[in-house]
Amino acid sequence: MLFGGRSGEHEVSLASAAAVIRGLDPDKYEPVPIGITKEGHWLVGAGAQKMLPEVLKGGQRVMMTADPTDAALVRLDGSGGGQRLDVVFPVMHGTYGEDGTIQGLLDLAGLPFVGAGVLGSSVAMDKDVAKRLLQVAKIPVVPWIAVQRADWEREPREIQRSIERKFKYPVFVKPATLGSSVGMTKVHSREELAPALNLAAEFAMKILVERAMVAREIEVAVLGNNEPAASIPGEIVPHREFYDYAAKYLEEGTQLLIPAKLKPGQVRKIQSFALAAFRALELSGMARVDFFLEKKGGKIFLNEVNTIPGFTSISMYPKMWEASGIPFRELIDKLIALALEQHAEKARTKYQIELPEGAGGALEA
Repeated sequence: MLFGGRSGEHEVSLASAAAVIRGLDPDKYEPVPIGITKEGHWLVGAGAQKMLPEVLKGGQRVMMTADPTDAALVRLDGSGGGQRLDVVFPVMHGTYGEDGTIQGLLDLAGLPFVGAGVLGSSVAMDKDVAKRLLQVAKIPVVPWIAVQRADWEREPREIQRSIERKFKYPVFVKPATLGSSVGMTKVHSREELAPALNLAAEFAMKILVERAMVAREIEVAVLGNNEPAASIPGEIVPHREFYDYAAKYLEEGTQLLIPAKLKPGQVRKIQSFALAAFRALELSGMARVDFFLEKKGGKIFLNEVNTIPGFTSISMYPKMWEASGIPFRELIDKLIALALEQHAEKARTKYQIELPEGAGGALEA
C-alpha cells in the first residue's frame, strides 16, 4: 500500500489508504504499508506500526529500486536485504502519485500496480490536456481557459482581460494538475480574480479558469481494463456554495445520493460518456468520472476524471460500486486482479529486437 506523498492531498491519501487496508481480506493478502512523507522520504511499517501516521513517524527508511531483477524495497540503514512485493496499490492523490510519476517508477521496477498507467495518469491529471482529448472524442466538457503561471505573473492585466472576454462572473479558478478542490476558488467579481489566480498558482504551474455551472453534480465509477463497466450514478449535494475541500473532508452536511435521481435516458448517456472518457484518456483499472447536469435545459458536461478516486468512508467510488452490487472487499479483489491482468498484458510486449547473426558489430561501429 503506497500512501502519503508530496502533494496537497497528502492527508486525504492517509484516510483512503487506511480504508483500503481495513477492507483487505486477511486470508488473501499481507499488507505492507509504505508511507511517503511530505518531504519525499519512503518509510515502511514494521512490527507494532499498524496505524499509517505511525509509519510516517517511525517507519524504516527504504527506497524502491527501479531494477526489475532486484528486491523491490531496499533498506537504507545499511542492514542489507530487501523486501519483494507482489502488487502495489497506490492510494496517492494528486502530485507525484496520481500524475504518472509513481506509475513510471513501478513500471521500471517491473511491478504490477492498481490503476491507470503512465500515459493515462498524466493525461487525466492535467485537466487542460484531458479536456482537449475529451473534445476530440465528442464528449461535452465545461468551457475553460488554461493560464500558465509564468504568463499570469508576467502579464496579469492581459490575462484578466482574456478571461473576462470569454466568461462572465462567476467563474471557478483552480490548479490544472490537482484534485480534492485544493487551491480552488469560486470567483464572483473582478476583485476576487487576482487572489484566486495567485492561490491556484501556489499549487501548479498551470491554472484552469472555468465557467461556473448552475448544475447538479453527478458522478460515475468505472472499473475494468479493456472492457470497462460503469456503476450506478450518484449525486453530490454540497451544504456549501460548492463542493470545496472543507465540504469534502472537514465538515458534515453534504449529502451523497446513490442512486442519483435521474431519468433512464440520462443514466445511459452519463454512463456512456464515462466509458468513452475512460477509453479516450487511455485509462485502466479504475476511475471516477464527474459530471455537471445543468438545472436549466438538462445539458450534461463532463467536469473531470479521477484516476485514483477517494476510498475514505464517505468516498463515492466504493459507495457507487456497492450500490451496483460489488461490496468493498470484492471491489478491492477486482482491482488487484485487474492490476495483475494489466501487468501480464504488458509482459506480452516486445522491448528488444532480434538482430540477424553478425549484425551486432555493425551497429556498435
